[in-house]
Amino acid sequence: MKPEWKAYLQNDGAEFADGDSVASFGNPERERRVTIAGNVICDLSHYGLIAAYGEDATTFLQGQFSNDVQLVDARRSQLSSYCTPKGRMLANFRMIRREDTYYLRLPQALMEPMLKRLRMYVLRSRVTLEDASASLVRMGLSGPDAASLLGDALGTAPPREIDETLTHDGITVVRIMGHHPRYEIYGLLEPLHLLWNRLNVHSAPVGAACWGLLNILAGVPVIQPGTSEAFVPQMANMELIDGVSFHKGCYPGQEIVARMQYLGNLKRRMYRVHIDAESAEPGMDIVDADTPDGNPAGRLVEAFRHPDGGLEGLAVLQISSVDNRTKLRLGQGKRAHVTLRELPYSLEVAATG
Repeated sequence: MKPEWKAYLQNDGAEFADGDSVASFGNPERERRVTIAGNVICDLSHYGLIAAYGEDATTFLQGQFSNDVQLVDARRSQLSSYCTPKGRMLANFRMIRREDTYYLRLPQALMEPMLKRLRMYVLRSRVTLEDASASLVRMGLSGPDAASLLGDALGTAPPREIDETLTHDGITVVRIMGHHPRYEIYGLLEPLHLLWNRLNVHSAPVGAACWGLLNILAGVPVIQPGTSEAFVPQMANMELIDGVSFHKGCYPGQEIVARMQYLGNLKRRMYRVHIDAESAEPGMDIVDADTPDGNPAGRLVEAFRHPDGGLEGLAVLQISSVDNRTKLRLGQGKRAHVTLRELPYSLEVAATG
């Protein structure tokens, strides 16, 4: 994070947790409440940026990721993932393009291992990969009035469709999934500072966990170190949110991912859950509550506190456990009951895909 941007946020009341992650702006409970119902802005510095550019950048990235990189341009971004040869996601991310540079937005904790692994395969390709986290400021906007507020602040209408991208006066805006209109915004320091101040008039600044809660409500998984290499993309519903292409060429794990899609042998799927707990870490086990030793039923993707109490999360569960209405709990705790919630999209799409 640029020191100047951090100073701007601190002047607005930001309190920082580890590294560059904003814990809150002084009132976490109020921030959670307004996140669900109102208009909020959020610093996204807890996400890093990998830049990829050069004559062979498109070809190189196309051979690495689960989605069709050739579709990413000034008007369209996409979700995608980077898999092992066994088809397990090392990371998932959003990809945008500004001029001749691709940017991958992913958690800061996965930046170093992702860069290291990608660089192993550059070989003679004419592509440069670098940590660009300090190059562009990142912020998010969500709320029932987000579209009009952003349009007034930018002086032009923001994107309307999910994954649609617009760059105006050096500011890149991406429409993303959300229970209210929601946007990711990228730009240089001064333009983003001015935009933050304009939006701050009618939007409440909130901490990083609130943005995580919005991801949960939207059914969008974020792979963290605790879940890296845990899931094939379909287990985390990536193909249901346009994060996988089944028509592009080869990439690491492509055979496994394609076989799972076309043979229909998926045994685990991601669901939205409520957990009677105050905290939980990505990768924690979810078990059968009726068995003495807690037979495994799945793993937690992420979970964040909800203003009505407990945690809202996403979890990859055995489909049979869901179909059989198995009573679930988090780890070995006796009180951390896990109950299913509705996702904002249908899981039946995969059956007809």
